[in-house]
Amino acid sequence: MAKFLQIALNIPLNQTFTYLNINDDGSSRIGCRADINFGNSKTMGYIVGESDSLPENCPVEEEKIRPVKKILDSTPLLNSELIDLSRWISSYYLCTWGEALGAMLPNAKRETDSLGFSFVDELPEKKAKTLSEEQLSSINSILDPSSKTNLHYLYGPTGTGKTEVFLQCASRILEQGKGVIYLVPEIGLTRQVIEAVVERFGPTAAVLHSGLTPSQKLSEYKRIINKEARVVIGARSAVFAPVPDLGMIIIDEEHDASYKSGSTPRYNARQVAVYRAAKNRIPVVMGSATPSAESWYLFSTGKIQKHTLSKRLAGGAMPHIKCISLQNEAADTGCISKELESEINRTLEEKRQVILFLNRRGFSHFYKCRSCGFELKCKNCSVSLTYHLKENRLKCHYCGWSTLPPQQCPKCGSLDAGYSGFGTEFIENEVKSKFPNARICRLDTDSLTKKGELQEKLGAFKKNEYDIMLGTQMIAKGLNFPNLKLVGVILADTALHLPDFRASERTFSLLTQVAGRAGRFFPDGKVLIQTYSPESEPIYLSVTNQVQKFYDMELENRKMLNFPPFSRLVRIVFRAPTSRQAEGAAQGAVSIIKNKLNSILAGCKNSNTEKAIKTTEILGPSECPIVKIAQNYRYQIILKGSDIKILQNLTGDLIFNYTRPTDVYIESDVDPVSLL
Repeated sequence: MAKFLQIALNIPLNQTFTYLNINDDGSSRIGCRADINFGNSKTMGYIVGESDSLPENCPVEEEKIRPVKKILDSTPLLNSELIDLSRWISSYYLCTWGEALGAMLPNAKRETDSLGFSFVDELPEKKAKTLSEEQLSSINSILDPSSKTNLHYLYGPTGTGKTEVFLQCASRILEQGKGVIYLVPEIGLTRQVIEAVVERFGPTAAVLHSGLTPSQKLSEYKRIINKEARVVIGARSAVFAPVPDLGMIIIDEEHDASYKSGSTPRYNARQVAVYRAAKNRIPVVMGSATPSAESWYLFSTGKIQKHTLSKRLAGGAMPHIKCISLQNEAADTGCISKELESEINRTLEEKRQVILFLNRRGFSHFYKCRSCGFELKCKNCSVSLTYHLKENRLKCHYCGWSTLPPQQCPKCGSLDAGYSGFGTEFIENEVKSKFPNARICRLDTDSLTKKGELQEKLGAFKKNEYDIMLGTQMIAKGLNFPNLKLVGVILADTALHLPDFRASERTFSLLTQVAGRAGRFFPDGKVLIQTYSPESEPIYLSVTNQVQKFYDMELENRKMLNFPPFSRLVRIVFRAPTSRQAEGAAQGAVSIIKNKLNSILAGCKNSNTEKAIKTTEILGPSECPIVKIAQNYRYQIILKGSDIKILQNLTGDLIFNYTRPTDVYIESDVDPVSLL
């Protein structure tokens, strides 16, 4: 057996550590986990290498090498493909090898019964699907071994049968004796897709979701490794599933921002899937009614093969969409316009259902003095506090801090101060007063207090136990309700004015997705969109269903500003207890990066690389749009250029080769999806 083991730890130290092997059966332990003593603490590490002799670069003498305490796995959880993938993640997303492995593996030490099929018994029998010509053509084209690319995109409005195409493709891959990974944005919001997968594939499906304990997740991993489960469906981290003989990766709702991790390693499951598929020479099938601008650009330039579905299949039609300008409403109208109120009444009289959507929680948006203009903000974060009527408290939705509402303006003492804007709690009160006989349910993270409540309420709405459902983005996508006629968007402007180059794309996507809930089973669906900005292009083009025009406009704007997909970005954020510390660290980092850029340029002998270096931009340092979160001030630098490797080189050099100032924390984000 190998005498020494190389172990990576889930810590921000960019190295492996050498331990003595206690395994005496002669088998390789690469890909297993081990309990070890590290310093004065006990922890778990990942075995990534083994050798008969002490590595040359080991700083410790052989007699001081400590043995591992216990090897946790009888068979490796990671094969060579996944270990190579972890090295790529570490290199691409600028994290340590151990941090990459920590994102890929369950951290449980023993298995327990899995809850992957907790809802199987609840499924309605579903009839066999008759495929349309468009669906059949898409399936055959995706699975054609002579295809020029392994990247495929299934594009079509909501309700056109994309899920069935994904399932049929998965079935055919299984018939070839291969496995499938099926990614969905957020498990809680895509129950109907999961039900369809489990119904189609039964016990050969594994569901990886946040409701599983680490031990249950480990059990599912063992089922996957042992080929007991051949279709793995899950959110972002399911892209790492150890599927033997992987034959296809499916990415549903490809545009969704939740595929991007918000903590180290800040990987994008879409990018990881494309990389993994290329290495395995297998197809990736993405799909959405609202593709990301990057994907639209790639299939319009032929780098991704596009397959289009155009017809709604369940007897429905695209809903009638109308914009309501709130500029013309009387001051005492409240948050529901007269026209929307009238349409809700008509829908309820017909015994049909209504969804009201607002992407903002709470009762009101912010507290403001009308005399001096003072706005009450969180003491820890530079964001407005949101008033919650039920608890009679002002809350911060970033750090959770809350306080009692003031009786008068804290700055000038004026009594002419109060709440502006509105959230889902405010709407709930208004809906109850305007429609007293309607059965109403509210869905947002404040109203959902117990496990399983989201699925419970969605199921009850589907069974016509509620007349009106109101909520945030969790009701915007992936849900089918046969009796739904009317969708009302209370305020379309919430994301529009954020200082982020993707604000227009997000607004267009969200409105198109939420509008897609209506008219899926009957041709009389209606969508009313309330806005203060009816002429705004993302809103106007969404309402008038001018999809091509929106993407043409958005890509033209991105090209003019040299933003993705026409450039690559790396965002570096500096967090510190004071603004001065954060700004000073960011300014120092700019000097380091400029010096590194000049040294790369001096040694460059390739004209294309030289051009890429010369056109690399350093934007900032500047305050982050949300400058303070959880008592930390935040400054950022954005690196922009045509060559991602140059940007990664510059950032990696800063993170791994320099000692950061005391009390300053640095986080990097390669290909960021948000700049807030």
